[in-house]
Amino acid sequence: MLRISELKLPLDHAAEDLPTAIAARLGLRDGELLRWSVWKRAHDARRKTAILKVYIVDAEVKDEAAVLRRLAADPHVRPTPDTAYRHVATAPPGVGAPGTGRLRPVVVGAGPCGLFAGLILAEMGFRPIILDRGKVVRERTKDTWGLWRRSELNPESNVQFGEGGAGTFSDGKLYSQIKDPRFLGRKVLTEFVAAGAPPEILTEAHPHIGTFRLVTMVESLRAKIESLGGEYRWTQRVTDVELDRGPDGGRRVRGLHLHTGEFLEADQVVLAVGHSSRDTFEMLHGRGVYMEAKPFSIGFRIEHPQSWIDRALFGPCAGHPDLGAAAYSLSHHCRNGRTVYSFCMCPGGTVVAATSEPNRVVTNGMSQYSRNERNANSGFVVGISPADYPGEGPLAGVALQRELESRAFVAGGSDYFAPGQLVGDFLAGRASTALGGVVPSYKPGVRPTDLAAIMPDYVVEAMREALPVFGRRIPRYDDPEAVLTGVETRTSSPVRITRGADFQSLNVRGLFPAGEGAGYAGGILSAAVDGIKVAEAVARAVAGEAAA
Repeated sequence: MLRISELKLPLDHAAEDLPTAIAARLGLRDGELLRWSVWKRAHDARRKTAILKVYIVDAEVKDEAAVLRRLAADPHVRPTPDTAYRHVATAPPGVGAPGTGRLRPVVVGAGPCGLFAGLILAEMGFRPIILDRGKVVRERTKDTWGLWRRSELNPESNVQFGEGGAGTFSDGKLYSQIKDPRFLGRKVLTEFVAAGAPPEILTEAHPHIGTFRLVTMVESLRAKIESLGGEYRWTQRVTDVELDRGPDGGRRVRGLHLHTGEFLEADQVVLAVGHSSRDTFEMLHGRGVYMEAKPFSIGFRIEHPQSWIDRALFGPCAGHPDLGAAAYSLSHHCRNGRTVYSFCMCPGGTVVAATSEPNRVVTNGMSQYSRNERNANSGFVVGISPADYPGEGPLAGVALQRELESRAFVAGGSDYFAPGQLVGDFLAGRASTALGGVVPSYKPGVRPTDLAAIMPDYVVEAMREALPVFGRRIPRYDDPEAVLTGVETRTSSPVRITRGADFQSLNVRGLFPAGEGAGYAGGILSAAVDGIKVAEAVARAVAGEAAA
């Protein structure tokens, strides 16, 4: 098979135009193109009056070697790579069986990272135990609605905690900037399709799923893991980790203490706890597990009518059924040295309440597969580093998050309403007393105030510089009627539980920090890929110990 990239056709091309273009690019005569399939599909909207479809396709031809010789200088024609996933090991006999001394690996957390760590371990025969402090996804969804509809927070079952992780209540984006030479992301997408995701996610350049479909998918993947011998245990919060000295004198894991009083013996533990497991970070730090503060970003959510964004990015083609709701990505380096950028942009979505701790307000973005809600929203955030955190130590970023979220809770009225402000008022340095034509989507509700009073001055300064810059790139981005809602603080983990090349903690053997909470991923796809890598590392570690 041959892979052809950068194959461009008009937005409204006919179906037969694509094989014709493939044959023309390869210089084929009639009958030499045997079959073809689309690998990726995207749009080039740089010329709004002539938007193009851009394809990567795989083609089978009669004489592949001759075509490759003829097009040796063309970087867009190459052999199709092998994207099949292959397991690195199989479990030794007797894992989890009494008397064998071979314990089942334990995965802590059932978000994307823990889900795929559990899946790969189950496929290799390790029969993993998967713990989550929250509930199964359907029950968790009801608890989440309790906050959105009645201002009632369940600290153990919410947007952050429970089956599917934080990504369940998001736009469901399935793309990232990670380098993926082994096509592990393809493994993730293939499993998602088998679990009920739309097949289009395999070919779209920027695939997404949406919350409702994610709910059914994680249920299907749970059933697959259980059918392979994996075991889920819900509402099981880890309160302590038991450590002792190994034969080499170094510390290693011996088990986990749960809030129920149970002790779970384990010598291989995947920590896929997510970026909001602050009590777990504190416990691990108290136990001396090596971790460090890391950069993250803080800011607000910004909302515009989706129609504004569509017209700004697609021009006269706005509303075309093949284009869907327009998405954007913006960044600006400010005079004060800060970078302001859009984060987790949700076309046709809603801003959601995402706190996991009482008396705090956190925002996030969510959308369904259709992306057909009235507003577009994205994080409007500023990058910060450990040098900005008040205090020292690896948990200083957590302290800053809590401080800002508590301020937002009070500014919103101390009832889980969010503080909001018109962009025009924010730029003018005055508090908003009412909202305008852009209706904010956050539930339970939004109360107008002065958001600048919540954030550090350097963040406010950078945002006020960036808004008109973004307005020149996307007309009406800085429209006075656009709405800011605060606060966005859970952009990524504020800590990194540092690991070595073997994916184990630097100072605790058998402990495998993984995913976004450990500081090694950002989003559904990269977290799932990290889960695969960590599961493989667990398999190698067990195989090495079995052989010793």
